[in-house]
Amino acid sequence: MSQPSINTFAAVMTGKGTGAISTVQLFGNSAESILKKIFVPVSPKPMTFEPGKILLGEITDVIQVIDQVTVGCEGPNSFAINCHGNPLIVADIMKLLEQQGARPLTAEQLLYKILSENKSLDTIAVEARLAQARARTIEGTKIIANQAGAGLSKEAAQWLTNLNATPLEKIASSAEHILQSSRTAGLIIYGCTAVIAGPPNTGKSTLLNRLCGKQKAIVTDIKGTTRDWVSAECRTDSLSVKFIDTAGLDEELSTSEDDIEKASQQKATEVLQNADLVLLVLDNSQTIEQLDRRLLGKVADKKVLTVLNKSDLPARLDTAKLPQSLAETIQISAKLGTGVETLLRKIRQTLGVADFNIQSPVAFTPRQQNLLKELVEAKSKDQAASVLTELLNGPIRV
Repeated sequence: MSQPSINTFAAVMTGKGTGAISTVQLFGNSAESILKKIFVPVSPKPMTFEPGKILLGEITDVIQVIDQVTVGCEGPNSFAINCHGNPLIVADIMKLLEQQGARPLTAEQLLYKILSENKSLDTIAVEARLAQARARTIEGTKIIANQAGAGLSKEAAQWLTNLNATPLEKIASSAEHILQSSRTAGLIIYGCTAVIAGPPNTGKSTLLNRLCGKQKAIVTDIKGTTRDWVSAECRTDSLSVKFIDTAGLDEELSTSEDDIEKASQQKATEVLQNADLVLLVLDNSQTIEQLDRRLLGKVADKKVLTVLNKSDLPARLDTAKLPQSLAETIQISAKLGTGVETLLRKIRQTLGVADFNIQSPVAFTPRQQNLLKELVEAKSKDQAASVLTELLNGPIRV
């Protein structure tokens, strides 16, 4: 076995699971010499690893061939080994690279090392390259990409350059505005959670099935059919939404002697606490008595859209009796699909993403957000300068 070469690294860059093709990245000062030991090209011509070349051949451990691969020569000391997606093959290649002296890393850790070699990038630009792979939407990747060289990077550089001539209060105000915009941007970048809650048998499961386009939840006329939560992820324009159908919140069920019923009520409460938005589904064909105080308490501090379902039936719910916090209503028929597109549009508006300017400067990592909070609270320009310097050139933890 070769002596470890601590300046050479390898990582699986594709997601877990079985796929057609997987990519193993090899990077570092000994990457080329390691590759020459384990890669046998198909071409009889002398092997060269010029940037831009793609080589076809086999990865072998001398005893046997592990897989037929292509090797992309991406730059000095950086190679992409594209193999078949069988996880066993990927694991064997990683094991062989480690035996030859490459240190295994996660994809994110290796990407950070590769980007760090480019000294022209500030920390925000490096973070942008790392974060783009985690974005859930194309719009999210655009928001992140804009922060490198423009957006937050440009804003922070201007603050630092003009610090002596700019009142600290003005910088703090701008930083606070960016933090507010970042909350909305985060929903577009990383997705959001909308909990479908309400009394039992109001059509929550039917609504989930309608939103995701296939049956995810059991639908019956029996009160309390959903005992656990069911989720489905859907796209609506620039937003990726994870809809969660919870057990119907019912004061009687929460005090039931049935352990399963009690557990489902507790789980529904926990899911509600972590929601970005609550779709409070009420049965428009029933009276206001379906809305109990416990349910109101659970959604008191949340963004709520009141969904009056079963609009295809005669209305019996007097909306004038709804609490002020639930006064904004939308009528739908989950069974027939009536009003669902309007509901999706209303979701985007309520979360603030409908008219969000993707060119806005935003903080898209916890590090950036924490430093902006420090900037808002800075008591002196020296302190502000220190925060801004760290924001632009501080270390990244991956």
